[in-house]
Amino acid sequence: MNMPRPNRVWRLPADVDTDQLAPGSTMKLGLDVTARHCLQAVRPDFAAGVQAGDVIVAGANFGIGSSREQAASVLVHLGVAAVIAPSYSGLYFRNAFNVGLLLLTCEHAHHINDGEAITLNARAGLITRADGRTLACTPIPGFLLDMVEAGGLLPQLKHRLENQRHGQA
Repeated sequence: MNMPRPNRVWRLPADVDTDQLAPGSTMKLGLDVTARHCLQAVRPDFAAGVQAGDVIVAGANFGIGSSREQAASVLVHLGVAAVIAPSYSGLYFRNAFNVGLLLLTCEHAHHINDGEAITLNARAGLITRADGRTLACTPIPGFLLDMVEAGGLLPQLKHRLENQRHGQA
């Protein structure tokens, strides 16, 4: 869960909803198509410009709206390493961890700038900025961090079942 290389920040406003993340008009067309339209209403440059390991830093209430799991899955598909915000929709929070997307709750996320390079240490609950200053995040339970490291709930359960079949703990 430690990310030693800097992660580039994409700043987003507060109240980013699930329809902005995974537009309803693209849902039946598959995740590849949905990904091309991710955040187009808020950051038209996002889907084409995001790179694996980039992070989203947003305002409060990230992921409000419907309970569609694709709103978290699309960010995993695009390679987003984490979302940092002061608060999340409860449904989005659970869906994100279930699909392996790291969410860091940080009340001081507004101090992080668009394009800034930051380093994440989720286990320690720290964000380190390029100038060396750190921001503390709300601690994440170990079982949720383990789920993210496994790639989500289903891969984690599959791994557990395989280990049980082979007599491992």
